[in-house]
Amino acid sequence: MQRKILVIGAGKSTSYLLDYFLGKARSENLYLTVGDLNPNTVPKAISEHPLCKVILLDIFNESERKKAIKASDIVVSMLPAQFHLKVAKDCIVYKKHLVTASYVSPEIKVLENKVKESGLVFMNEIGLDPGIDHMSAMQVIDGIREKGGKIVLFESFTGGLVAPESDHNLWNYKFTWNPRNVVIAGQGGTAKFIQEGTYKYIPYHKLFRRTEFFEIEGYGKFEGYANRDSLNYREAYGLQDALTIYRGTMRRVGFSKAWNMFVELGMTDDSYTVENSEHMSYREFVNLFLPYSRTDSVELKLRHYLKIDQDDIMWEKLKELDLFDDTKIINLKNATPAQILQKILEDSWTLKPNEKDMIVMYHKFGYEINGKKKQIDSNTVVIGKDRVHTAMSKTVGLPVAIATLLILNGKITAPGVQIPISKEIYEPILSELKNYGIRFKEFEVPYLGYDPDSVTG
Repeated sequence: MQRKILVIGAGKSTSYLLDYFLGKARSENLYLTVGDLNPNTVPKAISEHPLCKVILLDIFNESERKKAIKASDIVVSMLPAQFHLKVAKDCIVYKKHLVTASYVSPEIKVLENKVKESGLVFMNEIGLDPGIDHMSAMQVIDGIREKGGKIVLFESFTGGLVAPESDHNLWNYKFTWNPRNVVIAGQGGTAKFIQEGTYKYIPYHKLFRRTEFFEIEGYGKFEGYANRDSLNYREAYGLQDALTIYRGTMRRVGFSKAWNMFVELGMTDDSYTVENSEHMSYREFVNLFLPYSRTDSVELKLRHYLKIDQDDIMWEKLKELDLFDDTKIINLKNATPAQILQKILEDSWTLKPNEKDMIVMYHKFGYEINGKKKQIDSNTVVIGKDRVHTAMSKTVGLPVAIATLLILNGKITAPGVQIPISKEIYEPILSELKNYGIRFKEFEVPYLGYDPDSVTG
């Protein structure tokens, strides 16, 4: 009897996910249904596969949504996080397991008792970050504990970047996932972490000037800025006694300092709309944030405002984005500054068809064992194939797909709303990811602890 998988949402992160399911459809007796608001965008290799059908599915259409979920054995929601709740409630009604790559929201967490009572697995945070970061970190942490060690330091950084062979701009960056999330990153709260036993807080307007540097062998130097709340997983990871816990986002060196120009100007603000944004030029948008002058040009005003010289690389980075072009039009109605900035950046930072992205993940573990302090560094680098089969879609989609099949096959059975931090979950998933070239290199290095010279600002 065929096992029916329903995937809701067929966006950028699903290429490897769908390929994985269809690659195993015959051997695992699977039938795949892909529901999306724009079914015509699903590649023909998927939609014309004999063990797959693609349907128009609007999750706000209650009857169609319920019908699709009821007909499945397990549901994979690749929708934006705010839409998972509708799917989750239906999964409880119809007794279907659910898998998502998104953070566990408070609304989903509230369903915990009902999910357990129904004997269902609601697996969340099973993509890249969150996902592979949890699993790879817990594998090392558990290994240290099994030897009698005690974790005193944990740092973790992940970056979705452009691959070296496709790195052709001064920012060393292109969009590899949702551009909106990049533009508004860090907003909505103060970054919070703990370093050498002291709580630290970084407000948004200082976030991109407090960076930590590190090198990945073969790929050069990177920088990281703090995630909003590094302490979210202290209890889940069992790190209540760790003196340093720091989670962050990784970029090439220099990106954060340049991005901070947009923060200083106010271009990342998403709290109000700009009048007449639809007909505004890029140059006019820049001028919105600068003082009035009867004589000074937009360029001169901007350099004065940001205190950058004409021969500064920061100036070249701004010019590269066509920010001062008076012929390019925003063409967005009632847009916020953040939405307008996103539009401008997408002009320059969208991957071309044959360009490749790159995922970099780096962990640092400091621990005590037999009275000595030691350190393990761990990293992985994944390079995409092209604009469709990206490293981002690979590292998000494959763990989702593998977990889905493990649940279907009764290998993951503990009911409840959960994340992949237990050995019975992470071991088989990390093992299979190696078959797809996603593997971690681990290095025993001298214990350095927290290096204040590595932090700027």
